[in-house]
Amino acid sequence: MNRSDDVSESKALVLDLARKYHQESQSGRQFVPGVTEIWPSGATLDEEDRAALVEAALDMRIAAGRSSRMFESAFARRMGRRKAHLTNSGSSANLLALTALTSPQLEDRRLRPGDEVITVAAGFPTTVNPILQNGLIPVFLDIELKTYNTTAERVARAIGPRTRAIMIAHALGNPYEVAELAELAEQHDLILVEDNCDAVGSTYRGQLTGTFGELATVSFYPAHHLTMGEGGCVLTSNLALARIVESLRDWGRDCWCEPGESNTCLKRFSYQMGTLPAGYDHKYIFSHIGYNLKSTDLQAALGLTQLSKLDYFGSVRRSNWRRLREGLDGVPWLILPEATPDSDPSWFGFIITVDTEAPFKRAELVDFLENRKIGTRRLFGGNLTRQPAYVEAPHRVAEELTNSDIVTEHTFWVGVYPSLTEEMLDYVLDSIKEFVQARSRR
Repeated sequence: MNRSDDVSESKALVLDLARKYHQESQSGRQFVPGVTEIWPSGATLDEEDRAALVEAALDMRIAAGRSSRMFESAFARRMGRRKAHLTNSGSSANLLALTALTSPQLEDRRLRPGDEVITVAAGFPTTVNPILQNGLIPVFLDIELKTYNTTAERVARAIGPRTRAIMIAHALGNPYEVAELAELAEQHDLILVEDNCDAVGSTYRGQLTGTFGELATVSFYPAHHLTMGEGGCVLTSNLALARIVESLRDWGRDCWCEPGESNTCLKRFSYQMGTLPAGYDHKYIFSHIGYNLKSTDLQAALGLTQLSKLDYFGSVRRSNWRRLREGLDGVPWLILPEATPDSDPSWFGFIITVDTEAPFKRAELVDFLENRKIGTRRLFGGNLTRQPAYVEAPHRVAEELTNSDIVTEHTFWVGVYPSLTEEMLDYVLDSIKEFVQARSRR
């Protein structure tokens, strides 16, 4: 037996032990009501996920490489886009997508400081932050209760003479009227960026979200539909935008060689750009003021095994959401969520708003659940214009943010992610019903 055979056998043994370790570490776990934590979100990982991480570590694939390229290609195909660029987080994906729209290479379509980008007030900060970080003006819209999304009608009313783009997230996996927004963007020569971080696998009018905008973003944080631990992705079918995103992600350099490669274009020493001397090494020519927001093969290796389970994860999320929705139907004082018409959400969470006339407060219900080890979350930052970070930030409020304020005061959500069992979900249902019934009798 030669050395390569010895190495292969050792590797196979380690991977088998990793799978065995996973099985043993997960066996015998039982749900104990009121003792076992029911998280609102979390990763669902199996023995193949663990083995994939261990294999990448054994191969010392510590930078972006083969697994990253394989994932980008596979994910782009799965999402029906021409290009996918991995990043170190979904927040970075949002930053890259929006910053790409400011590139001088876009010429007349380039966004410039002072231009407006329409978004919503109730959501996660990293949809809005890139707008401000690029010197642009966020235009805040209100949302609808039950769907927790804004509407195409609201967006149309908000368009002004300086409006250049739309950047909105699908709320907790529930698509907004994205086909209508894409049409609206085309009519007004705007650029639509879909923040699809919470909605991978959701559809609107039978089409995957993340495929309507010129750019779309995804997060692979453990709370999301697929996980790499940390990680994100920018999707597009516009090859010019794809090159800009790649450049911005990779220090701003003009070269597109993969790490460890040189002279892919066969013209490495033949360029003349800027005022550099002719023949300056293309690997060190920078066409954008960029970042280093790359991911690693350790993350991508996990992403590849997760990707094969995307349809299953989506089906379980939908099933868990339906179990909660049907179980709470008719319970007084609770405003329950509804899917946007013509959509099929791959739900991120189950959102509840306590009626403003209810004989109890949201905080009381949340405290009751948390004391029972049932984790809850807010609709992220609520009305962001009320957050300290944004009070003095430049922005325009296009309309009264009535529902965004209601969300800030009265809304929370619980989990539907695939690791939750029917027993756990029934305990959540029973706990909510018990609390509401007790308070309603007072």
